[in-house]
Amino acid sequence: MDFDAIVIGAGPAGSAFAGRAAKGGMRVAVIEKKKDLGTPVRCGEGIGGHWFESLGLKIESGVGYAIEGAAVYAPDGRELVVKNDETTGFVVERKIFDKQLAIAAARKGAHFYPKTMATGLVKEAGRIAGVSVQRDGEAFEMRAPLVVSAEGMEAKIAREAGFNCQANLYDVDSCYEYEMAGIAGCHRLIELYFGNKIAPRGYVWVFPKGDDVANVGIGVGGSMGADPKRLLDDFIAKNPRFKKAEPIEVKGGVISVGAPIDSFVKDGFMVVGTAAHQVDPIHGGGIALAIEAGEMAGDAALAAFEKQDYSARTLKKYEDDWRAAEGQKLSKRLKLRKVIEQLNDDDFNHIFKEIGDSDMLKVLDSDFKPVVAKILLKRPSLLKVLMSLV
Repeated sequence: MDFDAIVIGAGPAGSAFAGRAAKGGMRVAVIEKKKDLGTPVRCGEGIGGHWFESLGLKIESGVGYAIEGAAVYAPDGRELVVKNDETTGFVVERKIFDKQLAIAAARKGAHFYPKTMATGLVKEAGRIAGVSVQRDGEAFEMRAPLVVSAEGMEAKIAREAGFNCQANLYDVDSCYEYEMAGIAGCHRLIELYFGNKIAPRGYVWVFPKGDDVANVGIGVGGSMGADPKRLLDDFIAKNPRFKKAEPIEVKGGVISVGAPIDSFVKDGFMVVGTAAHQVDPIHGGGIALAIEAGEMAGDAALAAFEKQDYSARTLKKYEDDWRAAEGQKLSKRLKLRKVIEQLNDDDFNHIFKEIGDSDMLKVLDSDFKPVVAKILLKRPSLLKVLMSLV
């Protein structure tokens, strides 16, 4: 089977690339090892409202639950409610959302091959020429001058191609999540609970999906040695609002919260989405970032297709565009993550006492300096920790 591009993985990044490239005239194959798209879910399934306008995303009825803001909680229970474009949006049903992205790409001409596993690269004269695959016990080759890894955290084929996609324990979070029904007090706010006893180097989240239904999960630093399931079960057991709640689905896995990989392209190869660690280091969210990366990569691939030049030099436009759009912002978010993980519970409580919703909005916009100054007035002992943000 011959194509112009082969995409490994039918998640948001893979389908976004496929739709963009196929619409422009490329013959694109998308291979997906799972028989069902959108599984396994490893995140809270939230997408910020500002992405829907910038990416032209649409949420159909039954796919997403509208969110109006975020409620953030200190270890002592103090609440801070924030409402802006980053904290409004939708909590989506990934199984449906991902499938809709794939359907949109298929309608533009992309070819999908579910339950098909990439087992290795095919090379000719030292150049990438496609991938070896297995499907229903049959092994065969699919050929193309361009291979795109949208494999997620595993990134097996990207690593074979020479990309440094292996995350260390410090730069990952271990996550565990229940989708629960019968929860009391669900509002249209995502809830984030901080505290080293609750979630070491992480937080607990409650992402509503209905009046009494929500994703209730936890992410803890991969290097902390903590058991996320035990910590989440403890949080739920101690919170009376979950007394009548029942888990209807279990989700979880490992997510990247570090910096993007060093390079996204080589001759005949591109890496997009979670495989490239294109995620927000604060919360590990990456759905919209993956779609954005997939579309940028698709545009660069079309330029390469027109020239019939799939060299890294030509494909690098994707990397340059993505880093220009998101690199500085995510670098600042990574600095913030590294500061947050140095705070003890007393520090958290003090900070929540001193700042208001307008300060939190500044932090979300990476405008750290005025907020740092405000905190240090009352807690100068945090100078060494916070100065990296200024």
